[in-house]
Amino acid sequence: MRVALALFLLASPAAAWEFDASPICTLSDTNDDGKVVLTYDAAITEYTITITLAQGTWPDAPTFAMAFAAARPISIQTDLFVISNDGRSLTVTDRGFENVLNGLEFNTRAYAVLGDLTVPIPLAGIAPAITDFRNCPEASLA
Repeated sequence: MRVALALFLLASPAAAWEFDASPICTLSDTNDDGKVVLTYDAAITEYTITITLAQGTWPDAPTFAMAFAAARPISIQTDLFVISNDGRSLTVTDRGFENVLNGLEFNTRAYAVLGDLTVPIPLAGIAPAITDFRNCPEASLA
């Protein structure tokens, strides 16, 4: 029985990054630590990234950072973020996300950091979905 269960788990598809173009361009992933959702709304030319914790809340801190590690390491930070009323979700909104998109696409690991909390963001399997996400604004404008 254990062998059958192990084979089933190994054969089951792992959660992977997903892309959806409707109603706006969305790239998302859910893992044990929480959920990451990137959006691009071509109508207002605005990007967002929201990171929702599976457990706990984001701490009170002045600066949010993302660090990307592997082939093209980069760290970015901002004080322009919003934490949801329940404290579980953190959102950054901006008109330019090239550093975020490059960090996600060209690295193997990412980390969201606020205060003393560091949340790993697995990037395995992101390549096809991020390609679709990058192409989405062009398709939305057609």
